[in-house]
Amino acid sequence: MSLAIAALPAFLASIVEFVEALTIVLAVGVTRQWRSTLIGVASALVVLTVIVGVFGTAIVLFVPISILRVVVGGFLVIYGLQWLVKAVLRAAGAKAKHDEAAIYQAEIAAMRAEPPVAARGMDWISFTVAFKGVLLEGMEVAFIVVTFGASANALAPAAAGAAAGRVLVLGAGLILHRPLARVPENGLKFAVGLMLTTFGTFWAGEGIGVNWPLSDLTLVPMLGLYILGSLAAVALIRRSLDQRSVARRLAGSAVPLPVPLQIDEVR
Repeated sequence: MSLAIAALPAFLASIVEFVEALTIVLAVGVTRQWRSTLIGVASALVVLTVIVGVFGTAIVLFVPISILRVVVGGFLVIYGLQWLVKAVLRAAGAKAKHDEAAIYQAEIAAMRAEPPVAARGMDWISFTVAFKGVLLEGMEVAFIVVTFGASANALAPAAAGAAAGRVLVLGAGLILHRPLARVPENGLKFAVGLMLTTFGTFWAGEGIGVNWPLSDLTLVPMLGLYILGSLAAVALIRRSLDQRSVARRLAGSAVPLPVPLQIDEVR
C-alpha cells in the first residue's frame, strides 16, 4: 500500500513535468547541438538526484513523523489544489491547454535567434537552456518525491516511480524526435492534483491528532469527495462560460430600435 502511495503520484507527476521539459530539450538539440544538450540534461538529473537524496534522507531521519505530516500535509494540500485548479479550469475551457507543438516551434525560433554554434567544443547555450528546463520542471517532481516518500516512509519507491516516468518520457521523445503532444497532460495533472490534495488532507489530519474512522481506508471516500467537487466545479464553470457566450452573442446580434422621428412644431 505505502509503496503504491509513494510511487504512483511521483510517476504521474514525472510524466507531466518531463513532457514539458522534453519539448525544450528537443528544440535545443534539433536546432543547436545534441552533445551539449544531453550533457545539460544529465547534469540537471544529477542535481535533482542529490536534492532528493539529501533532503529526503534528512527529513526522514531528523523530523518527527507527527510534525512531518502536519507540515508536509499542509504543503501537499496547497500544492495539490494549485494543480487541481489549473486542471479544472482547463477541463472547463476557462484556461488554454498546453500546446506542446506550439511551444516547440516557439523554442526553435528562440534558439535560431541565438548566436551560431561554435565549430568545436561545448555549446553553452544548449547546455544552459537544457539544464535549466529539466531542473525547473524536475524540481516539482523532486518536491513530490520527498514529501510523499518521507510521509509514507517510502522514499526509494517514490524516487523509483519518478525515475520510471522520466525514463519513459525522455526515452520516447528521443526515439520519436518530436514532442509528446498526444499525452493527456491535463488528465494526468487532474489525477496528481487529486492525489496530492487527498493525501495531504489525510496526513495533516493525522499530524494534528485526527483519528480517521476507517484508518487508511478513509482515503477512498475522501478522494471520492474531491473528485465529485472537482467535477461539479468543471460543470459550474462550463455553465457560466456558456451563459456568458450566449449573452455576448445576443448583445452582438441585437438590432437597435429605430429612433422615432421628431417633427418640429409648426409655429
